[in-house]
Amino acid sequence: MQLAIPYMHFRGGSSKGLFFLKKDLPEDENLRNQYLIAAIEGTTQGDGRQIDGLGGGSSLSSKIAIVSPSSIPEADLDYFFVQVQIGKGKVSTLQTCGNMLAGVLPFAIESGIFKANSPTTSAKINMVNTGGICEVIVQTPDYQVQYNGNTKIDGVVGTSAPIICNYLETVGATCGALLPTGNNIDIIHGIEATCIDNGMPVVIMRASDFGLSGYESISELEANEPLKQTIEAIRLVAGEKMQLGDVSQQTIPKMCLIAPPIQGGVLHTRMFIPHVVHEAIGVLAAVSVATACILPKSITQHTAHYAENSSFFSVEHPSGEFTVNLEYLTENQEVDIKSSGVIRTARLISKGEVYISI
Repeated sequence: MQLAIPYMHFRGGSSKGLFFLKKDLPEDENLRNQYLIAAIEGTTQGDGRQIDGLGGGSSLSSKIAIVSPSSIPEADLDYFFVQVQIGKGKVSTLQTCGNMLAGVLPFAIESGIFKANSPTTSAKINMVNTGGICEVIVQTPDYQVQYNGNTKIDGVVGTSAPIICNYLETVGATCGALLPTGNNIDIIHGIEATCIDNGMPVVIMRASDFGLSGYESISELEANEPLKQTIEAIRLVAGEKMQLGDVSQQTIPKMCLIAPPIQGGVLHTRMFIPHVVHEAIGVLAAVSVATACILPKSITQHTAHYAENSSFFSVEHPSGEFTVNLEYLTENQEVDIKSSGVIRTARLISKGEVYISI
């Protein structure tokens, strides 16, 4: 027998995935995860092609958002993120996703659990996985979500209406501290790295320390097995140092190689998420990388190019750039992050019922 579950399919930022109301899913965590894996992959046994499910055979399209009215007084909505691990019959819930976050308020309005205003609607969203709060503002003329617009984000073809995301509480959201190892730079397997968490745990390293330019194509890096093995060995050690424990079965921390900018940004990146190379860069990963630029004596010194006291940081990636707006204070070599802002877009692709067999 097949089960029917109401859903909406959204592109959020440069990712896309399925959006569910919490009330439409089982309360039992294990059963809920089985439902979600089946929805994305068509089976709970794992299928990298996802031929019988709604996933797109990529980590960027194997994502799920579970939304409900917030359980805490500081927020309006709760957003729980689930990453289906392609072909493994498993999920990861230790991190959040800033791209999918862009679809949360539009989904809540479309679902009738949050009332729209005009011409814009604002909501504070509790990112349940990490505990951070983000203020999201969407365009809602005549009390309807507007998806068409002139805002362009790299990694997405065409333009859409802007969605403003102001992250209010992201410092140390997963690891407990901005620099969870206590160091600006750690040396792991002979490689210097900055381990940082401003919304997403990221290990940042110089591409040149691996004998790379940092401008290699995604396919070239994907084919470099010795490189991937070395990066994974560093990731496993970094996970322990960042208070994440054994990360061998986790998708965090993300691994980032940096090089000097070539498109007028602050630096150039190649992001491993963690075992494949991102076609762009994740929202909160970009926030963490941008934050590293303002930290004294981080790995970005002599690589990042930006004006002193600047608040806008353009992080270059394989398909363009991602601009982060950091509001911060620096005093006695200490950095106090007030908020981290980004602009995303989203689009409702489809809605209805997804049929699963458990």
